[in-house]
Amino acid sequence: MAQLHAISSCSSTNLLFSGSQRDSARVYGRVHCPRKTASEQELGVKASEFHGLAISQNRDKFGLAHGNHAIQAVLASDKEAVTSTGVDGKVLGKKLNKVVLAYSGGLDTSVIVPWLRENYGCEVVCFTADVGQGLQELEGLEQKAKASGACQLVVKDLKEEFVRDFIFPCLRAGAIYERKYLLGTSMARPVIAKAMVDVAKEVGADAVSHGCTGKGNDQVRFELTFFALNPELSVVAPWREWEIRGREDAIEYAKKHNVPVPVTKKSIYSRDRNLWHLSHEGDILEDPGKEPKEDMYMMTVDPKEAPDQPEYVKIGIYQGLPVSINGNDLSPASLLAELNDIGGKHGIGRIDMVENRLVGMKSRGVYETPGGTILFTAVRELESLTLDREAMQTKDFLALKYAELVYAGRWFDPLRDSMDAFMKEVTKTTTGSVTLKLYKGSVSVTGRESPYSLYREDISSFESGDIYNQADAAGFIRLYGLPMRVRAMRERGL
Repeated sequence: MAQLHAISSCSSTNLLFSGSQRDSARVYGRVHCPRKTASEQELGVKASEFHGLAISQNRDKFGLAHGNHAIQAVLASDKEAVTSTGVDGKVLGKKLNKVVLAYSGGLDTSVIVPWLRENYGCEVVCFTADVGQGLQELEGLEQKAKASGACQLVVKDLKEEFVRDFIFPCLRAGAIYERKYLLGTSMARPVIAKAMVDVAKEVGADAVSHGCTGKGNDQVRFELTFFALNPELSVVAPWREWEIRGREDAIEYAKKHNVPVPVTKKSIYSRDRNLWHLSHEGDILEDPGKEPKEDMYMMTVDPKEAPDQPEYVKIGIYQGLPVSINGNDLSPASLLAELNDIGGKHGIGRIDMVENRLVGMKSRGVYETPGGTILFTAVRELESLTLDREAMQTKDFLALKYAELVYAGRWFDPLRDSMDAFMKEVTKTTTGSVTLKLYKGSVSVTGRESPYSLYREDISSFESGDIYNQADAAGFIRLYGLPMRVRAMRERGL
């Protein structure tokens, strides 16, 4: 179960959780938040995705249920919209009570906090997910959130859930987007968004918000997850609404609202890191004809500088999922972390590609996925023993669609669930081990074994055997090649 820390309090009462006693909250301090007003108890007016109109939620007229129950929504006209006053006296056209914000502590999300309070008159709960991005990115978030005006910071450790419930299903499916991309960011967004929905329920929020731009894929991944898990939540995407157009605008807004500007040096690259990968975009990479600079890489060494002696690694696999390294059983997150270290020092897992974004444009990215590259190689190799030709071809065909669904943010789509059921069934005999040789950026298979192997040495051997009679091949070839033979005869008038 994820570890959860609640930092500060949104009101005079402590945060209550609906989970078990193990989901305890730690309160680190308090920061003033606007108290609830009478208008918050009226019809919940939510931000609409339809040209800025308001959606009025009347509990008697708005109902959402599963199964065959109808969904009814009442769209309010402009004159019906409830108005309220923000923290600076500004008249608002719509009102939210409490918003859970995906928070990193960087400049963008720091200015989103006061922007939400100013434009929606709401309390802001900052949420940070630990998906293996590193402790350095989690340091100081409490102080940053308070200084920005948030009433609470919630941090959840999602590493095990991320690897077990999101990475491993993709690994079992063999999902790779456009021949190269191992879906690192694509898999991370739904687990973060899912946790945001949970936190929104725990703190009584009626909206969620993210700092994704309107040009990328992540906005889709976050919001489709919100829609799937709680369609009643309002979604606020500041980059699609505000007048801030760049870093300088954001710094000016921060100073105006007394938000401390992060003093860390601005990276020339846009990066996203989690336990599965590290992605790089921007700067020199925007020219697909230019080679990436070596000092850009952070998870992997230059293959030329890797050890001069190869390292052998044995991956244990059970029903299509990795369970051990060199005979040592490990939890999903621990196993991946160890392989990242092993693969990184050998320069494994660098990918440079131009991909088609969901929103229509092409983009270039460089990815470091050392542990993931090792695992994909191992699982796929074991399947060469355990899957027959038709099963393997069908699995590979479906893996393309599986990857497209994940890339497009449709993790909670019933189609992916159905495909996942097939992947689980078809790999239930993919159990065994694969030995790999890691050497200066390359991964080579040196051995594979499985108790369910379909490989029979007595059949495959060039020596004569009782099961396979080579003379039988003549009849097979005549029948298999009959369509080609008939076509040739027709062309020659025979």
